[in-house]
Amino acid sequence: MKGASLRRLRFTSQVVFFALFVVLLLRTEFPGAIRSATTDVRIPYPVGLFLETNPLVALATALSAGSLYRHLLWAVPFLVLAIVVGRAFCGWICPLGSLNHFVGSLKSDVKRGAALIESNRYKRWHAAKYYVLAAVLALAAVGSVAGLVLDPLSLLVRSAAVSVLPALNYALRAVIDVGGEWAVGPARTVVDATAVVLGATVLSFEQPYFRQALGIGSLFALVLLLNLWVTRFWCRAICPLGALLGVCSGWSLVQLRKHEERCDDCRRCLLHCQGGDDPLPGASWRKAECHLCMNCVTDCPTGGISFAWSTRPDLSTREQPQLRRRAVVASLVGGAGSLAVMRSGVGLHAAGDPTLIRPPGSLNEPHFLERCIRCGDCMKVCPNNALHPALFEGGFEGLWTPVLVPRVGYCEPNCVLCSQVCPTGAIWEITVAEKIGRPANPMPAASTDPPKADPIRVGTAFFDRGRCLPWAMGTECIVCEEWCPTSPKSIYLVSSEVVDAKGQAKTVRQPYVDPHLCTGCGACEFACPVKGRPAIYVTSAGESRSRANQFLLPENRPRGRTS
Repeated sequence: MKGASLRRLRFTSQVVFFALFVVLLLRTEFPGAIRSATTDVRIPYPVGLFLETNPLVALATALSAGSLYRHLLWAVPFLVLAIVVGRAFCGWICPLGSLNHFVGSLKSDVKRGAALIESNRYKRWHAAKYYVLAAVLALAAVGSVAGLVLDPLSLLVRSAAVSVLPALNYALRAVIDVGGEWAVGPARTVVDATAVVLGATVLSFEQPYFRQALGIGSLFALVLLLNLWVTRFWCRAICPLGALLGVCSGWSLVQLRKHEERCDDCRRCLLHCQGGDDPLPGASWRKAECHLCMNCVTDCPTGGISFAWSTRPDLSTREQPQLRRRAVVASLVGGAGSLAVMRSGVGLHAAGDPTLIRPPGSLNEPHFLERCIRCGDCMKVCPNNALHPALFEGGFEGLWTPVLVPRVGYCEPNCVLCSQVCPTGAIWEITVAEKIGRPANPMPAASTDPPKADPIRVGTAFFDRGRCLPWAMGTECIVCEEWCPTSPKSIYLVSSEVVDAKGQAKTVRQPYVDPHLCTGCGACEFACPVKGRPAIYVTSAGESRSRANQFLLPENRPRGRTS
């Protein structure tokens, strides 16, 4: 196959896989779920496909957790693919790589003429990504995958879910609203039809809002804008997944052939080189850097470059990255040692933030941090916009991991979508029956006392009586009790006689929390009419995932109240 045909095939592959990524990302959404009377609400699409086939995620989580999560078994074929065809994933499949490729192809004042050609030569700083990979894997080996915040697929999903798509939703809704106000006649019909189409494809069920959206979006914009300085800067210098595939590519059967007798030293082979791998004759071809974009083959006017299947590389080929031993050792030590620094602060083993409320089904905090890759899928799929990226609630190690923020949204009792989309098992896959404590196989109707399992608790609600209207001001308010979704309700009302400012006695129903029934879903805090700091709030106390975070003594008591 000729170089031009290969490049067209590569371009087609990039478009197809990027479109697939976008479609799956958009379907990681509550409206894309199917509700059934006999089964749980589920997303009927393989929305975690790209993350589950990520070799870096599979390797890092296997090192940190000591086992490979079953969904990540799909990553093994892609690792074998890298051994056979090198970094073809970077040039043909990776959606972030395709974005970088597109932005890097835009005209830039920094990359013109000789400066463009020189920027596409191999530089020693390209080896930085291998040191990043060493640090990420060393950190994983001692029990944390915090380094996967730099994984390209996690970065792209997180940025799109938390920042890009919410901003796009807001902008499109604003345009539709303005168009609906001003359009008349046929124009109004077009606006309405556009709103219907966008609502069925791009727009979220409701406008989502996320904490950290500006910071995460700014970092993503920086990753893209750096391509205007150096083509695929992220892929060349930082990407740990690219580094892993580069190491594996040393055994690749795809070999570059340089026909130096045909070369007229025009250097056009460097004009659109994506990897900075020096394909030109007279220099060592850096096999671990090549993305197999085929631009060098197509741009060469004399046919001086070609690719071939072979087990024998050219003499000028450098099969493995050129690394400094001391730098590798320093990266390993720094990666492993960073865990001690992160955990020496308030977080995992110290008095943590009580607002660190994890999604239902989350593993205990040490095991959770062994698996959570900060991808943001659980945040995007949450129908109530209740999950947000953490800042420092879980210490520096917990940066951008999911936390429940009840003031923004509450955990829907009949929803377990976050556990279904988690690609690594940080949020264990649970059923609605397990979540609410209902037996999966109810006893026959003749039974008068069917067994009831304990529900999955993410925390417990507490009252601030100084801000609660019935307690502090003698004013009737039963909003929290009305919103409480547990059965029987964990918030109950007790009539009490109070004296108002005029000295007159009146009866007010004052709310209490039954901690044995409360699951910490946050519906009460979400609905509390007291603005600012709510009169009822949820903390992680009593969460099911942690035996150390309990405050109730075990007791034998009937389920619910009998009053």
